Amino acid sequence: MATFPPPRAVGLCLGLLAAGLAHGQDKVVFATNWKAQAAHGGFYQALVDGTYKKYGLDVTLQQGGPQVNNRPLLPAGKIDFLMTGNLLHSFDNVKNGLPTVVVAAMFQKDPQALIAHPGQGHEDWARLKDAPLALIAKDAQFSWWQWLKSQHGFRDAQLKPYTYNLGPFLANKKAVQQGYSVAEPIYVEKQAGFKPVVHLLADHGYSTYSTLIEASIDTVSKRPQLVQRFVDASILGWYNYLYGDRKAANAAMRRDNPEMSEEELEASVALLKQQGIVDSGEALTQGIGAMNNARVRDFYEQMVKAGLYKPGEVDLSKVATPQFVNRKVGLDVKRALGAK
Repeated sequence: MATFPPPRAVGLCLGLLAAGLAHGQDKVVFATNWKAQAAHGGFYQALVDGTYKKYGLDVTLQQGGPQVNNRPLLPAGKIDFLMTGNLLHSFDNVKNGLPTVVVAAMFQKDPQALIAHPGQGHEDWARLKDAPLALIAKDAQFSWWQWLKSQHGFRDAQLKPYTYNLGPFLANKKAVQQGYSVAEPIYVEKQAGFKPVVHLLADHGYSTYSTLIEASIDTVSKRPQLVQRFVDASILGWYNYLYGDRKAANAAMRRDNPEMSEEELEASVALLKQQGIVDSGEALTQGIGAMNNARVRDFYEQMVKAGLYKPGEVDLSKVATPQFVNRKVGLDVKRALGAK
């Protein structure tokens, strides 16, 4: 993983924080990768409950969306931090020489999933590869679908494009399709009245971290205390969103994305917790946001086997830095909120 000069003593950090509060807060723009949803909840929580402010930060959350691509804005210096989906984007950045680095992994599991109809034998993961139809979006066909073929025996003959319309899936009980595990299952139940079978790719070896926070190398090198404050405050936001009072955060997300309902947000939070998307694995002992270099390497090696990269094509030491995480930040908050 990338290495940078370590943040100085905690006392200095607190001194800088106090100075920030006394002389005005540091303005920060954090761009997300989609419209506001429960998967962004911790960041909205830190904004509306004053956590960012307490850490000397004046944060603007800038939404992504179907016609909005925030990714080029980080290397261009137009934003300070970027939420990105998984490590594939970060590998591409390093491969292409972009000066960005991952500073936290807010999700221990990628929510990417395959969903299926109940009662068709697809409760068994091993039988999904024999489904006659797999509805997979074009971009996914060139990323994790290649992993499914190399690791689990899926076949291109199954493929048809998923166009984010549930109709073809609902009409064919033998079909499987891709889904964001905290979204599509909710839509299926709402539209068709049944709970689909949900298989997280993460539970079958797809070891990428997800909902990453990326920063520019320049920011990490020159302003490590700013990065530390943003990461710590975001971690606290996620604990408070998952286990505390999240009504104000939900309201803020609904203002930014009126298509989202309170019912859907709450259903998504239940799935985030049930599936261990945020708070599982390393996060249980090291705190939300945890990362380690062995797992980054494992995922890269899987992607090499899947044909997405060549051996040695990506300098993994430049992909991520663990210096801002694995500090057990927020575990006391989790205990205080009575979460287990």
